[in-house]
Amino acid sequence: MFTLKTYDPADAALWDSVVEQSRNGNLLHRRDYMDYHADRFIDRSLMVERNGEAVAVFPASLKDGVVTSHGGLTYAGLITTRAMRAEWTLEVFERIGEHYRALGMKRIVYKAVPHVFHAYPADEDLYALHRLGARLKRRDVSSVIALREPFAFTDGRRRAVNKARKSTVRLQVGADLAGFHALVTDVLHSRHDVAPTHSLAELRLLQGRFPQQIVLHEARDGDALLAGTLVYDFGRVVHTQYLAASEAGRECNALNLLLAELIERTYADRHYFSFGVSTEREGQVLNGGLITQKEYFGARAVVHDFYEWVL
Repeated sequence: MFTLKTYDPADAALWDSVVEQSRNGNLLHRRDYMDYHADRFIDRSLMVERNGEAVAVFPASLKDGVVTSHGGLTYAGLITTRAMRAEWTLEVFERIGEHYRALGMKRIVYKAVPHVFHAYPADEDLYALHRLGARLKRRDVSSVIALREPFAFTDGRRRAVNKARKSTVRLQVGADLAGFHALVTDVLHSRHDVAPTHSLAELRLLQGRFPQQIVLHEARDGDALLAGTLVYDFGRVVHTQYLAASEAGRECNALNLLLAELIERTYADRHYFSFGVSTEREGQVLNGGLITQKEYFGARAVVHDFYEWVL
């Protein structure tokens, strides 16, 4: 009933069609996004067909005998259309295991799509993993605001926003990725001694491919960039890929003002506003200061789960 096919670049349009129709796929799973760093990963993705019709895709990469779904993505797993059912998913997972086992693979690290990024319930994969004996390997904590439910900023955060609204800070959609990337790089290096996940060239490439879905929002005073965030617009959900503020921006609450505007006005009609993870060392360390700043806006925890499936 089901056939698995190794992804080929000639399948890109069909792959993207499945993602567009899926319950749990988004921008991250489009080939134009996945392939921006194709030189860094050995792609072993699969197309899943039922009676000749594509009903699912499995983003996957290979490294040292381990398949990951996908090494270059925050989350992926089996991306399915609404046609997929629970029993069918069990069969597909059996086929996936057989496919990679035949290639000599030892295990699969499965990065499940968190439920807030589902357009429609799609947890059949988690049940299939349970049936196959997969174990929870890692759990990161993200922070999300449910925009269509009651939520509130803390009193202190509200005062900071109101104070910033009376200042000369100006909010705008930005076009200066170079300035923003430099700010992010400086903040990450000085505070955490790490570099941004994306280079400036990669950000420019991705925004060029998805100009309506990858949007830079800035807070400026005159020509000075005080704060910014790069928003990934998934439709039902928007996600802040990067957040950064200069020292002057922190002093005048520029980032607080910018986020308040995005949450309460720009994206107020969406379902969820995602701030991303606040954990380190594969989920074993919680960055308390970082997650608290997100919680001050009313965000609460959503987990990003990683499963290990021994083949």
